[in-house]
Amino acid sequence: MNYGDFAYIYDDLMRDVPYDQWLNFFQNKVKKYNISGKKVMDLACGTGELTVKLAEEDFEVTGVDLSEDMLMVAREKAEKVGVPIQLFQQNMCALEGLGTFDAVTIFCDSLNYLSTPEEVQETFKGVYTHLDDNGLFIFDVHSIYKVDQIFMNETFTYIDDEISYIWNSFEGDFPHSVEHELTFFVLNEKTDQYIRFDELHRQRTFPISDYSKWLEAAGFDVLEVSADYSDNIPSDTSERIFFVCKKNKQEKKSDL
Repeated sequence: MNYGDFAYIYDDLMRDVPYDQWLNFFQNKVKKYNISGKKVMDLACGTGELTVKLAEEDFEVTGVDLSEDMLMVAREKAEKVGVPIQLFQQNMCALEGLGTFDAVTIFCDSLNYLSTPEEVQETFKGVYTHLDDNGLFIFDVHSIYKVDQIFMNETFTYIDDEISYIWNSFEGDFPHSVEHELTFFVLNEKTDQYIRFDELHRQRTFPISDYSKWLEAAGFDVLEVSADYSDNIPSDTSERIFFVCKKNKQEKKSDL
């Protein structure tokens, strides 16, 4: 998926997203599981909002994303606040040559952009390879409830003087998948006219049991599964599911 122009308005659209809650969740788990190292890979880092926050907390951060445009915004953001981060353009399903890390994150439901079990499993294997022994892997995904009951066949709108959008969500081609059709109207200050552009985003989620099974097959111990930035066990109406996993030093189990 190439975000293109979307990268340059992404932060405006995401300004109410609780990045600090992701940061706090991560820091709490690093402390709880005695991860003393500071090397972190922020996978699917987007425009680097969380990447920069981690760097400001003295983590040695590497951001990885598929979109060159997103990475360009992330670099500008890091330079503006004066924090050092490394950035690489790679597909999360095919990570290679990035070294090893004390922790890897995939936040903001980025894993839900993978449409097949095979893509998710390849991502887990790549993360495993890039973790030091006993390193932490922490990520979140949309719950089945959120995809099937909140997103499905709904329309969301946002109106502002500079940016407005219409967001229609439809059932996707796979179980528990959704297609987001977004139409943006962005003010061109030079012409005082609005420019329209369209985006199609596809997301899919899977049962908690599937994610757990694939994680274990990749060589992880699943330490915690919780909901909505908390330590609470997921309920039938939880919207965001968090996984905290540790790399098992033993050999991986056989592939499924």
